[in-house]
Amino acid sequence: MGDDAAGAAKEVIVYSSPFCAPCEALKKFLSERDVDFTVRDLMMDEDAQDRLEEFGIRSTPALEIDGQLYAGGALNPQNVKDLLNL
Repeated sequence: MGDDAAGAAKEVIVYSSPFCAPCEALKKFLSERDVDFTVRDLMMDEDAQDRLEEFGIRSTPALEIDGQLYAGGALNPQNVKDLLNL
């Protein structure tokens, strides 16, 4: 057990909504690469909704890595790999 990933473990949060195919794809992508992440469901979590609104993000999925938010085109697989040093 423990963090075997290269470098320090990052705090990763996926902001998701129900019936969101891109959200499921992002979670699957992270899981397949053994990335530990937390899911925040925007339908159930008003704080998560407020957090995204602060950054002007109005769609899901959104990905937060160590406090930095990414959405839309920034979530292409290669960019996510780069952001997480995969």
